[in-house]
Amino acid sequence: MRIARFSTGEGMSFGVVEENTIAAIAAHPFGELTFTGQRFPLADVRLLAPILPSKVIAIGKNYAEHAREMGGEPPAEPVIFSKPSTAVIGSGEAVAYPEKLSQRVDYEGELAVVIGRLCREVPASRAQDVILGYTCANDVTARDLQKQDGQWTRAKGFDTFCPLGPWIETELDPSDLAITTRLNGEVRQEARTSELTHDIAALVEYVTQVMTLLPGDVILTGTPAGVGPMEIGDEVTVEIEGIGTLSNRVVARD
Repeated sequence: MRIARFSTGEGMSFGVVEENTIAAIAAHPFGELTFTGQRFPLADVRLLAPILPSKVIAIGKNYAEHAREMGGEPPAEPVIFSKPSTAVIGSGEAVAYPEKLSQRVDYEGELAVVIGRLCREVPASRAQDVILGYTCANDVTARDLQKQDGQWTRAKGFDTFCPLGPWIETELDPSDLAITTRLNGEVRQEARTSELTHDIAALVEYVTQVMTLLPGDVILTGTPAGVGPMEIGDEVTVEIEGIGTLSNRVVARD
């Protein structure tokens, strides 16, 4: 099932994508779904970020080759950091390049996990019980600021630096999915989720030992090797097998 958040121009709703239409649901997508009876052609609506999380928890250096391209070995334990909810945008929205503060902004294509229920201290064996589904993500990073600051909050936290979309896929085995990032149509990252150093169940267990996750919170699972800079005017697409394609163009920040 593909759950999307969309706008018809008269308000925002959640819905279930079925081929070329979207069937609106009442309230939120957590728990049993109640359909309103409204159905819209997919071409006539604007897809928004599929969820607005209270927090985005991201995992650093979770593909071995990416850890090495960043100058180190894969960490023994997950490296976690956060991105503010104000960084979230949807597919088709613009990533704003903060030219006054950064001279290098990178793409990082990733699989994102969307949490479906309030949870804390979840064992890996029960991780699937608290997951609503999965979507595509781009962990946009001001790489020069990341190196300059020595910690990642500013580099990862700019408005528009967390594209998510196009929807949440709820019926998916995430253990071995192809993930591809393209810059202006050229493949720059290509890997499979089976290459994750710490798998999704382990990440859910690790993160929930630290903090309570709320419905709609997002875990970014890490990016493969091949990260690189984007320029104003570029278009970045993140495609994940079984989910779809997230696409965003880069513009100058006002």
